Amino acid sequence: MRLRKQELGDRNLVGARVEAARKKRGMKQKELLAQLQVSGVDMNASGLSKLEGQIRYVTDVELVALADILEVSVDFLLGRDK
Repeated sequence: MRLRKQELGDRNLVGARVEAARKKRGMKQKELLAQLQVSGVDMNASGLSKLEGQIRYVTDVELVALADILEVSVDFLLGRDK
């Protein structure tokens, strides 16, 4: 497992929760990217890494797809639900 080279950013609230939910499901970034593609969300590995690192903004379409794929609520990803 590689460690993040950059410090965490402040461009989104969901990155850390996406990463935690993905890891809880035992899912690799590659698997999440493949499911995003199937859902019609075009994101590359760099984009997902930056999203999880809170360096990149997340769109509403991506937010909904991530919640569906990770089987969590949008409120959870936004930190509004524990």
